[in-house]
Amino acid sequence: MPLIIKARRSRRIRLLVTVFCGLLPIVLGGVILYLQAQRTLEHDTRLTAEEAIRQFELMLDNTAQAARELLPLAGQPCDAVKLALREQVTRRPFVRSTNLVWEDNLYCSSLFGDYQEKVNAGDYTQGTLWLMNGNPVTPDSALLVYRLSDGKQGALTTLDGYHLSNVLRLIGRQTLLLLRVGPNWLSADGKVHVAALPALPVAESKLTSTRYDFTVAAGFAEGETWRYMRSEYPALFSLLIFFGAVSALIGHVLQKRSSSPSHELLRALDAEEFVAYFQPVVHGTNKQWSGAEVLMRWNHPKEGLVRPDLFIPFAEHSGLIVPMTRSLMQQTAKLLGPVSASFDEPFHIGINITASHCKNLELVDDCRTFLSAFAPGSIHLVLELTERELIEPAPVTLQLFEQLHALGVKIAIDDFGTGHSSLGYLRQFNVDFLKIDQSFVAMIGADALSRHILDSIIELSVKLDLGIVAEGVETTEQSDYLSAHGVNFLQGYLFGKPMPGADFIRALTLH
Repeated sequence: MPLIIKARRSRRIRLLVTVFCGLLPIVLGGVILYLQAQRTLEHDTRLTAEEAIRQFELMLDNTAQAARELLPLAGQPCDAVKLALREQVTRRPFVRSTNLVWEDNLYCSSLFGDYQEKVNAGDYTQGTLWLMNGNPVTPDSALLVYRLSDGKQGALTTLDGYHLSNVLRLIGRQTLLLLRVGPNWLSADGKVHVAALPALPVAESKLTSTRYDFTVAAGFAEGETWRYMRSEYPALFSLLIFFGAVSALIGHVLQKRSSSPSHELLRALDAEEFVAYFQPVVHGTNKQWSGAEVLMRWNHPKEGLVRPDLFIPFAEHSGLIVPMTRSLMQQTAKLLGPVSASFDEPFHIGINITASHCKNLELVDDCRTFLSAFAPGSIHLVLELTERELIEPAPVTLQLFEQLHALGVKIAIDDFGTGHSSLGYLRQFNVDFLKIDQSFVAMIGADALSRHILDSIIELSVKLDLGIVAEGVETTEQSDYLSAHGVNFLQGYLFGKPMPGADFIRALTLH
């Protein structure tokens, strides 16, 4: 039976959902920690780049000051000024050599004294800085040359690459730190590269000096984010695993709850597993088919057809009986609507309703939609009040029945004589039919007391001018007795069992 123990999910799906619930907080937490680690690393690289900019500017300030002091000496004989050149190298800690230029010709050097070399201003970024890979004295040692000129006069001061690479190593530490001047860039190993500045994989930060024309790039190697997380967040990873286990447990418990009857009914409703079956109703006199009661069956994918008594009480308790009935009416209209024009006289269609249908006026719209699917005057819609739940005569209930009668909908009391409220319904509601319960019909010819009760119900319906339908007619004796006592309509296995819609349409053509 699908409503008691059996879960609607397979064990494999349950396992997958449980694993998903467990992994979700771990993955989300891991993503948050990853983003936090990235922000931290980006902050670190920016601070590192800012510090490198500050150190390089201090060095360049030193070399620029030496160039400013030497510039007025440009044009004087080298023998007269070479001691001044060497004095600047001695006094300035970062200055490796000094040179004087006259009319773009380097003529005096602190290293060589008199010297002749053409100076090309195009080699210098913005005419001031040139990062070069050594000179004739030290061909493989990086140099940063600072150029200062005023008309024909010029001064060149060189900053030793050792100091530059030392800053890149000491400030960078775990960070990759690069210095770019014009088209060339310097790495922490002291090598000058003639190429575009490479992109740093993680947390790259580029800053350009506001005082000198150079750029510093800071970043980390590939995978640094994960290495940082492993070293800084071990406790948080343990906490994420704990939350994942709790989440998996909650997901497992909720899945067990989701296999409750109401969830199973809702799933079946979405899957359109509730189907309409039709049991014929015949005239009491000529036994010709005059209508049908629409019954609900559950075509379960694993259990097959489920008996109504196993799921209808759950549907009523959960409130799902209303949309289930609406689905039943839609199926009936789709099946019988196209053939309704061929009915010789109004065809009675009975549909059960409960107290849940009487709490608002939605049933009026459902009935109006239902009737619009049939040829005008071709059917009588009969709503049968069941007695599993007591229907209170509230103002909205009375208004509901009034509007239903205005639509031409008839009201019947189902299983009359078996519930405590049957007589109350007769007094409070304007009903049109009584349906005799099959328990009284079954006692015809066998139980005198039940037969007397049956006769009293028939007599009551005559006095109240109500139509009467007898359910559960299974023998010719029962049929003859009921017909002889003026029962209007008969229903039971003697005339036909509940059948699917397609079978009912075929049988209807024969009757």
